[in-house]
Amino acid sequence: MANLSGVFRIGRDAEVRTAGTGDAVCNLSLAYNHGRKGEDGNRPAQWIDASLWGKRATSLAEYLVKGQMVYAVISDPHIEEFKKADGSKGIKMAGSVGEIELIGGGQRKSVEKKEPPKADLGDLGDDIPF
Repeated sequence: MANLSGVFRIGRDAEVRTAGTGDAVCNLSLAYNHGRKGEDGNRPAQWIDASLWGKRATSLAEYLVKGQMVYAVISDPHIEEFKKADGSKGIKMAGSVGEIELIGGGQRKSVEKKEPPKADLGDLGDDIPF
């Protein structure tokens, strides 16, 4: 079986649903850049529809947000045909996420910030060794 691994950027927030088997599945839209820069200064992007299954799908979904960078291993990458909104036929790359690791670059959900403790440095005296 083939694997595709690398650094990807998430294109839209993760969507979790329950499959017919009762397992949780998280659908991801992943992109990576390839080739040379075009006239617009950007490299072309390849999009992959990927799925993450089971407990990892539910526990990681809140962190898999648009713009987040991840390292992932996509198992069984393949081309699928689909019907576009205008009725024409389209193709897309798809696969299952075997491994995934958050590596930064995305927007984080807001977390309550705690004020750092402030030290009173006025009473240290002149005995500082540096």
